[in-house]
Amino acid sequence: MGRWVNRGRSKQSVLSQDDATAEGRVNDLGDSRVLAGRADVALTRESERIRRLWRLAIGLGVVGAWMGWRLAIGNPVQPGLPHIEPIYLIVGVILAILMLVLLGPMIAAGRSPHVTYRGEELGLSLDDVRGAEVVKEEVIRTLNLFLAHKTFRESMGGNARRAILFEGPPGTGKTYMAKAMAAEAGVPFMFVSSSAFQTMYYGATNKKIRNYFKALRKAARQEGGAIGFIEELDAIGAARTGMGNGGGTEGIAGVVNELLIQLQSFDEPTRSQKVAGGIISMFNRFLPGKIQVPKPKPAPANVLIVGATNRAADLDPALLRPGRFDRSVYFGLPNRAERRDILDYYLEKKAHVADLDTEPRRSALAASTFGYSPVMLEHLLDEALVWAIRRGADQLDWNDIQSAKLTEELGLKQPVAYTDHERDMIATHESGHAAVAYLVGQAGPGGQKASLIRQLDVLSIVKRRDALGLLAHSDNEERYLRGRGELLATIKIALGGLVAEQIWFGETTSGPSADLNQATTIACQMVGSYGMSGSLVSFDAATMAGAGNVVAKVLSDEVSREQVENLLDESREEVVVMLSTNRHVVEALRDALLDHDELVSDEILDVIAAAEADTVIDLRDRIELGEPTLDIVDDQDSTRS
Repeated sequence: MGRWVNRGRSKQSVLSQDDATAEGRVNDLGDSRVLAGRADVALTRESERIRRLWRLAIGLGVVGAWMGWRLAIGNPVQPGLPHIEPIYLIVGVILAILMLVLLGPMIAAGRSPHVTYRGEELGLSLDDVRGAEVVKEEVIRTLNLFLAHKTFRESMGGNARRAILFEGPPGTGKTYMAKAMAAEAGVPFMFVSSSAFQTMYYGATNKKIRNYFKALRKAARQEGGAIGFIEELDAIGAARTGMGNGGGTEGIAGVVNELLIQLQSFDEPTRSQKVAGGIISMFNRFLPGKIQVPKPKPAPANVLIVGATNRAADLDPALLRPGRFDRSVYFGLPNRAERRDILDYYLEKKAHVADLDTEPRRSALAASTFGYSPVMLEHLLDEALVWAIRRGADQLDWNDIQSAKLTEELGLKQPVAYTDHERDMIATHESGHAAVAYLVGQAGPGGQKASLIRQLDVLSIVKRRDALGLLAHSDNEERYLRGRGELLATIKIALGGLVAEQIWFGETTSGPSADLNQATTIACQMVGSYGMSGSLVSFDAATMAGAGNVVAKVLSDEVSREQVENLLDESREEVVVMLSTNRHVVEALRDALLDHDELVSDEILDVIAAAEADTVIDLRDRIELGEPTLDIVDDQDSTRS
């Protein structure tokens, strides 16, 4: 292995000429692939296995020699139980039961609550982790340092990471990644939930934490390494706000203190090393200082702690300092390309029709699931299979996915007997949204067509929860920034239902309340946060945590409120012109909704395309007959009151 030599005042690492294997391991530490057979963990595990075989052979040899000696002297060992008087046996059993009943719960209360998994039990690998390539690369590098800890320490003088923190929203794959790490490394995976440490006995919580880390150190020394996973770390690692917090010394402060201490306990000697060290210390008391026997230096246990939390901001700062959880890995929601990768992975395992294997369907599904976590994506496909079973099929299709998506986001369909007027009003309202969503895309960047800018997923007049109808739409290209025109387009889509009610019925209902809420919120953000109304004053700067929001502050300011109203009024006027000019689109969508209740994806575009084709034919006929071709001016004037 490598050795350290002094050259002047500098310390440099020099590898032996014949140690090419160690040098190779050093060069591989930063690789994005997982070290395998050459890893120090595998070498340690093999040496421990050979040592256990030698101990077993020696023990069996001693027993065999003793039994052979007994046989040689004519007094062989006879199998059987020793003779015990019945009264003594009964008393012994009763005492054992009493001790078990009285002392058992107290003894068990301090045991570590972890569950140990082996790699083959986990049944997955890092290849099964999809949609998180950047995170996976960082995890692999950490895993390589864990696997080659001895090489990293002896050849390069470094200390491998002892603990890393996985943080991020629920369902983003933190636990899944930790299991894949353990399965890939082939070491024991000791899973524990923070709530499992809690107990009714005073002091037992701290004892459970101590025993958990003790079990980790023992497993690491036997197997070459161990990975400990603490779920919901914030439950036992919340920030300490004062002495005795929680009602006693075992409160939050006491538990966090114990956790901090145990994160520094990986160099603690084993019980046999402590006994040997004590004997050597007693012996050294009689020896002069120059010839005292040195104590054996304990080798650090190769333990990697992985903590997972959805609330990293609540953790105690002492947990996040170097030497403890010194590396934080954020698991965010997947982007469109990552969602596509995850969906491809799960669809291979689900029975589905061939139509879902086409590029347009896969791309559309990835685009329409913005904000979904990996767990939500898998659950969506499982729910789609349930919908397929309900209709008597053994494979899911596109409509099953859309039904499952609507059920997950808005709830189950609720049978409601609308009046004819309500049904017509709701269909017109939702058709106004859909028509505007289609039309505003035609004014997108680069003059692209609406079908290339905005995807219309579902148009429905079926009641779900509080929604009497809905339009589900998404951008075909995932965006992280929004320009002024795009935000105004979103406002126009929100106002499309209200304007449609005004044009076709001459009045509005209570239906657009949620739409007005959305449009007002966006307009307030444009005025108070984004500097899109002429003023560069940010109301975010005046908003303290927990002291209100931008919308409230913008609306409470007279000038800013007027700017918001101007944005909404101008958007409304443009939508009036837009829908009045494209009556045929709204009416075609309305009639299709009244006939089918729901339109999905291509069905919406087919209705719009048919309406536009009919309008072109009708316009050509009117031109040939010499009739007027524009009759929308009076309609606009009648709806602006």
